[in-house]
Amino acid sequence: LPIDSEHSAIFQSLPDDAATWDRRVRKIILTASGGPFRTRDPRTLSEVTPEQACAHPNWSMGRKISVDSATMMNKALEVIEARWLFDLEPERVRVVLHPQSIIHSMVVCRDGSVLAQLGTPDMRGPISYGLSFPQRIESGAARLDFAALSALTFEEADAHRFPGLHLSWAALRGPEGSTTVLNAANEVAVAAFLDRQIGFDAIYRINADTVDAVNQVLSEQAAGKDPGAVDLIWINGENFFTLRQADLLYGPWAETIPNSTLVNWENPAVAYDFGVPVGGYESPWSSAQLHFIY
Repeated sequence: LPIDSEHSAIFQSLPDDAATWDRRVRKIILTASGGPFRTRDPRTLSEVTPEQACAHPNWSMGRKISVDSATMMNKALEVIEARWLFDLEPERVRVVLHPQSIIHSMVVCRDGSVLAQLGTPDMRGPISYGLSFPQRIESGAARLDFAALSALTFEEADAHRFPGLHLSWAALRGPEGSTTVLNAANEVAVAAFLDRQIGFDAIYRINADTVDAVNQVLSEQAAGKDPGAVDLIWINGENFFTLRQADLLYGPWAETIPNSTLVNWENPAVAYDFGVPVGGYESPWSSAQLHFIY
């Protein structure tokens, strides 16, 4: 059972019989508040501070997820989750901005009907649903007062303002492992931003550059070409140079990853770890790992 509010809303709106989802559902629509910078001039995003990024207008959340909401990377990851949770092609998972956070997500049926789950922006709702399913219990969340509600509005998710969101579909179209790379890169980039090592607008660039670099290796491996550890180091070395330029990394990165720990090309059926080099930087995320599973 999904607990995230958007996926819980989709689950609650889908037909009971999962075997019928494909023929009865045209697409699903995840709603997004747009975060604190929905109306901000994109040209000023380089000036955003961690405090500003963590000031979400609707939800009270931790610092990491608040930054993800500000970049819309949280929604990118939710798109990836929804694709696998509900076994839908990536093109059938869409996103729309809904600043009021009242409609938590929607299911568009083949006949044109749209089923939605509504509620106050309070995680006690989806959590109580997950705990009590198939029953429903008192959640403690405030009730919706429709008479007091202002208008419910919707907007397109602007790719110029929120480029991170659109990395989800790019990663889903990429070779197997791309979505894991995106998630791991974002973990490191957000931690660096919160530690004031990079700017807010660098988060997207780091995520995109990392996915592009690693995808080149994954594509070669999927095509039956063994890129070898040396090529892997070189390809990612170019990308990590970009990260160093953003002050995320420093020091001789090559010394931080012994060749023998990179990959196990001999047995691609198992999971293996690829260490993210962070030079001499002292932080809790200095040993972050990318997990590739084939």
